Amino acid sequence: MAHFAQIDENNIVIKVVAVPDEVENKGEDYLANELGMGGKWLQTSYNTLANQHKTGGTPLRKNFAGVGYTYDKTFDAFIPPKPSANWKLNYETYQWVPPIPEPEFEEGFIWKWSEPNQEWVKIAIPQN
Repeated sequence: MAHFAQIDENNIVIKVVAVPDEVENKGEDYLANELGMGGKWLQTSYNTLANQHKTGGTPLRKNFAGVGYTYDKTFDAFIPPKPSANWKLNYETYQWVPPIPEPEFEEGFIWKWSEPNQEWVKIAIPQN
């Protein structure tokens, strides 16, 4: 299956759909005209994350698009929503970077960014 993202007039992704492989080469036209879905459609790759292709292929548009992502035409990139005001975009991975690096992984815990305190907070994962 090939995937396509629909973007609105502000270049925000509003929908992501899969199309059969046999129509991948005409995906934008297929969605907009043959299926009558209208709008602007751009292909996105399920295998692309952080400007890397999972299987070693060529990454497509830096990240697999998701609803709420922004399409940046200058960089031909789908950029995820900015998690917090002071995070910076890494122009190699097209992922947001926190002002303080996330601490190392600890078994049984996750780290969550606290915007008011501008710090990482360790949260225990409930055990079943």
